[in-house]
Amino acid sequence: MEERQKGVVQEEAATFQYTAVEKLLGYEFKDKKLVEEALTHESLFYPLMPEVSYHRLEFMGDAVLSCLVALEVFKSYPSLDPGHLTRLRAANVDKEKLARIAVNHHLHLYLRHKTTRLPEQIEDFMKAMHEYPIHSNGLLDPPKVLANIVESLLGAIFIDSNSSLDAVWKVFKKLAEPLISPETLGKHPMTELHELCQKLGKQVSIKKDGWAENGKVEVCIDGKLVGSATYVHKKEIAKNRAAKVALDWLQGGKADINLHTSPED
Repeated sequence: MEERQKGVVQEEAATFQYTAVEKLLGYEFKDKKLVEEALTHESLFYPLMPEVSYHRLEFMGDAVLSCLVALEVFKSYPSLDPGHLTRLRAANVDKEKLARIAVNHHLHLYLRHKTTRLPEQIEDFMKAMHEYPIHSNGLLDPPKVLANIVESLLGAIFIDSNSSLDAVWKVFKKLAEPLISPETLGKHPMTELHELCQKLGKQVSIKKDGWAENGKVEVCIDGKLVGSATYVHKKEIAKNRAAKVALDWLQGGKADINLHTSPED
């Protein structure tokens, strides 16, 4: 169907495709209504109060997933200290990793919603993913709903399977492959910039005063402007992108010190 190819299942669909979702997950639900609940955004019922939405299942899935991934990295990397284990767990359950899972396995195609800009935002994220095959480490800003539906589906499996952690892990491990490992775990640009400047004996300053007005963050090294980025939706993303430009400059790249992202991005 054309609309489904664009990444949205309209409210007018005659029946919810439980079987298709189960096939993507590799899990057959006893209570099919849990699938529908896990993929229903509250906007579907706007302006009325939502009859049902994924938020409760998302809450459950978030808690279960954090526990499961913590256990996995703890067992898999016995020599890692708690700080590195925390970073590894976070990278495997953060918004970007889960959003990648949603689009890579086409789960977003079954989301029921009435958010008009969401299909465009998802498409933009999917295009941007190609530049960062594993993870962007804070440079991309995927729609949060993508991560939410992964968590809500995992929560639905947990409830449907009578609280089976094994059932949830089996599904997540298949969807999330490859899991981010110590070898593929990158650093956020801001962290990398501070570490490099400390090593080189240089002073870093971040100017965020103008972000509220125009979404711009600037990075100076030893008082010289070496990178800036504009992203009006989230200060942290603008800061990371400005740091990435500064890193490229510091490492001898030819990056433009001004990285502008349109307000509509």
